[in-house]
Amino acid sequence: MAWPKVQPEVNIGVVGHVDHGKTTLVQALTGIWTSKHSEELKRGMTIKLGYAEASFGFCKSCRKPDGYVNEESCRQCGSDEEPEFLRRVSFLDAPGHEVLMATMLSGTAILDGAILVVAANEHFPQPQTREHFVALGIVGVKNLIIVQNKVDVVSKEEAIDQYRQIQDFLKGSWAEGTPIVPVSALHKINIDALIQAIQDKIPTPVRDETKVPIMLAVRSFDVNKPGTNVRDMVGGIIGGSILQGVFKIGQDVKIVPGIRLENRGKVLYEPIYTKVFSLRFGDLEVKEARPGGLVAMGTFLDPSITKGDSLVGNVIIDAKSSIQVLSRLRFTYSLLERVVGSKEMVKVEPIRSKENLMITLGSSTTLGVVTSAKSDEIEVELRKPVAVWENKVRLVISRQIGGRWRLVGWGQVIL
Repeated sequence: MAWPKVQPEVNIGVVGHVDHGKTTLVQALTGIWTSKHSEELKRGMTIKLGYAEASFGFCKSCRKPDGYVNEESCRQCGSDEEPEFLRRVSFLDAPGHEVLMATMLSGTAILDGAILVVAANEHFPQPQTREHFVALGIVGVKNLIIVQNKVDVVSKEEAIDQYRQIQDFLKGSWAEGTPIVPVSALHKINIDALIQAIQDKIPTPVRDETKVPIMLAVRSFDVNKPGTNVRDMVGGIIGGSILQGVFKIGQDVKIVPGIRLENRGKVLYEPIYTKVFSLRFGDLEVKEARPGGLVAMGTFLDPSITKGDSLVGNVIIDAKSSIQVLSRLRFTYSLLERVVGSKEMVKVEPIRSKENLMITLGSSTTLGVVTSAKSDEIEVELRKPVAVWENKVRLVISRQIGGRWRLVGWGQVIL
């Protein structure tokens, strides 16, 4: 009997410094190479959020942790008995390069857990390793596993030394006691132990399917190839993750803030209304989509509206529902002591009125100008509005330091 075809139950981010082997690790877990875009292949790094799914099982003929598998047979013992199906999991491969930090932060909005990848053959911690670690704590992704990758290219003594450095780094932090799993993603060594750690450390959250459905858009695109006959064209696709509730085929939905319009020199955003045409998780078509995994929602929208990730940052809700769309944000905030991601130890200065900030909220990243700054609360006039689905939703604050946007703090929205 084959494993069941089901939608993923949980979203796991794979984060860390550039070139530490995140994409190779995702391939070892799922069999899928997530860097598909031509510019990514040219530059050898992830630019957009990559996505892949895997099913996990357990071979009862093996002893733990050897019995954890990601395919419908066991290579360890060669047993004829099919491994027991455990669950289906989705992985988001997030960019590690410092200039792509906003893309990484947008991905954390939909994560239930994370794997922080560290290269055993490089100094620890690298700037983006530290930055991603701090960001995960800020946005509340506390189910963490650290993968010590590339252990095949260092000596046993070097691997053990770095392992202890990682333990010291975690000591006293929100992630103290986090499991550290040494692997070689390239040679698929110790992947079974990593699957066990995922099963133990990143459980499937309890979902409330009775709530009003809300989905965050992290991708949007046009799947029609050039030259497609107009009669054969399909509507635009929105890729995202459902936070709560259930979306169904045929459901009328609203996309907010929506589309940017100009009227007599004034810029405004109008909600977009459409109907759900299809729902797909990888190669699995479903009639209803629930939280867990990244869903591709087919719509009746003109594909020109969704192409090139133009709807990233929007929130999709039921057409009859409403959430607040704000051009001015008021939020309580806390600043870090030191700038994260910088090689130098730079102190974070207080936020000043009229300062430009970058705000990441949900899957939306936008710039804004501080209009009021108090010791514990600020107001920001946004260049692009954001949709806010609940009070006290978390946001991340970055400011430009040395010509780059650096993570400096976090806040909670006041509605």
